[in-house]
Amino acid sequence: MNCREFEENLPLFLYEELSGEQRAACEAHAAACEACRTALAQTSRLHDVLAERPSREPSTEFLMECRQSLDEALDREQHGWGGLFRAWVAALRLRPASGFAGALALLVFGFGLGWGLRPRLANVAPAPTTNSASLTGTGEDLQDARIKGISRVAPDPKTGDVRITLDAERRVTIEGALDNDRIQSVLVYALKSYNNPGIRRDTLDALRAGAGQPKIRRALIYAMQNDPNVGVRLEALDAVRGLDWGPDLQQAFLDTVQHDKNDGVRVAAVDVLARHADRALTPALERLATSDACPYVRMKCTNAVRQLAKTGDDLSNGNQ
Repeated sequence: MNCREFEENLPLFLYEELSGEQRAACEAHAAACEACRTALAQTSRLHDVLAERPSREPSTEFLMECRQSLDEALDREQHGWGGLFRAWVAALRLRPASGFAGALALLVFGFGLGWGLRPRLANVAPAPTTNSASLTGTGEDLQDARIKGISRVAPDPKTGDVRITLDAERRVTIEGALDNDRIQSVLVYALKSYNNPGIRRDTLDALRAGAGQPKIRRALIYAMQNDPNVGVRLEALDAVRGLDWGPDLQQAFLDTVQHDKNDGVRVAAVDVLARHADRALTPALERLATSDACPYVRMKCTNAVRQLAKTGDDLSNGNQ
């Protein structure tokens, strides 16, 4: 590591955002370079001073106004977003552990709040059905029925079943296992096309357990790349990051790094891509290392290219 690289990594070092290997490299360089060691000490003192400043809490009046506005919106929409609202209010009270994490949390909160108040889609196309899911609240089947709206998606963490409340000719609830065709079709449709981000977020939670199934895998990748809400895209990214790596995931993460307009999503995507990068990705990573608007994305791509080059050199030396 040289002085320029140490300077670029210094904020990430102080906020403990570096990997163990990168942190060790920074510590080794600081031990050998007096100028960088001095810069580290000065920046650390500034960091400690800033950390001592009290965090500003939102006023009670502001929280009450937010709560009242959201309650009114939820009443109009008839959606059960209590859990999501509590998470948002909690986010206002949290003090960020790092500069990057705090910025990302505020960004997700802002986008989630904005899209959460948008009107829901009025008419929805019918979903395919089978005969193995139970239907409550009505005696009629959903075959040939037009679905007008989805009010709630509630996965059961104990049984793995999913309960979906929707409006067709009248309000009905379907319930069954995630591998049921009817349940799966409604959930995949909701994730891809339903206009309410709260329902899409709940749908993501329900689909996580079946992420290894091809149809659900494709739907989660689609949400990561196309959902209009940055918070939903981040949750979809988190849902697919642990799946078996393959060409479809590699291309999806590369497309996300190249085209997503949100820095937080691109940073999360490049972290995953860098861990799985192969030499075929070197040209794309080199372009991102010099052209991406986010310095953290540029740094991660640069490190990935260097690691790939080092791996190639090690292989060449081993074959000699």
